[in-house]
Amino acid sequence: MKRNFSLALAFPLIMGPLFASSIRVYQTNSAGDAVDIIDPATNQVVLQVTGIEVPHGVAFAPDGTRAYITCEAESTLWATDTKTGKLIAKAKLSGHPNNLSISKDGRYAFVGIAVAPGAVDVIDTASMKLVKSVPVKGAVHNVYTTPDGKFAVAGSVANRMFTVIDAQTWQIAWEKQFDLGVRPIAFEKAADGSTSRAFVQLSGFNGFAVLDFKTHEETARIQLPDQPSGGKPEGGAPSHGIGVAPDGKTLWVNSSPSIGVFVYSLPGLKLLGHVKTGKVPDWITFTPDGKLVYVANSGANSVSAIDIASRKEVARIPVGEVPKRNGTVIAP
Repeated sequence: MKRNFSLALAFPLIMGPLFASSIRVYQTNSAGDAVDIIDPATNQVVLQVTGIEVPHGVAFAPDGTRAYITCEAESTLWATDTKTGKLIAKAKLSGHPNNLSISKDGRYAFVGIAVAPGAVDVIDTASMKLVKSVPVKGAVHNVYTTPDGKFAVAGSVANRMFTVIDAQTWQIAWEKQFDLGVRPIAFEKAADGSTSRAFVQLSGFNGFAVLDFKTHEETARIQLPDQPSGGKPEGGAPSHGIGVAPDGKTLWVNSSPSIGVFVYSLPGLKLLGHVKTGKVPDWITFTPDGKLVYVANSGANSVSAIDIASRKEVARIPVGEVPKRNGTVIAP
């Protein structure tokens, strides 16, 4: 697995007490055989999960002890130890996986099966066994657990479907079909803790749709600015990677044509600015204190670390081949 360490930007960082604990950013490398694990205190790769060919999605146990990673080459879900990076167990899936999420109580993993006719596999995380495969309309690209933990949400590119599954009964609660393929999704919390809106990125669209989670209606479609430009979209997804900051005040939206990430206010969706990253920004994860956001640059084999308050890139970290999905954990 080649690495170009000349890409690194050396910016000293002074972190608060939060980083004394083992906060780690996991970066899967979709054309490689390892997951790079970054320490936000130093913005260096400090550990790897190795021997996992074509890792895709990553999610974590609520107590931070385990990282769950989908392996495309094997059609398995790996459970790994967050302290050592070592494999604990594997679960065999019903088909080729893409992304996943974990139930709020940590008992189950919801894994998107990216082959027709489409399904969300439910894995018991204690036994690492498949307990149910929930049929959905279309091969699944990404799966999310809503902030309140009540639902697992699956998005299908091929069938343009947004499917909401009850996280307790594993039955489909409701679904909505879009005119374009459903790609990454971010969720906004209401004052009562329920999900108020979903921000949905779509195939071939440089922007996102705004979906009222309670009425199931699309209320807006936001086109990202044409400038700055210079990049090229890849894989039919000019805008891929979206996230709500931990304080709920900003929405961060990747754009390949702009080679960066746009920042919008919440709830008003006012454009606040743009931060340049590496080529083909592909996924987003935040540190729990909301001070840093990490953007996977799949076209540059790097990860951009961005200071949220100043909206400045403070480091660019070399990782493996074609980095895509990432996530953040507080390991014990």
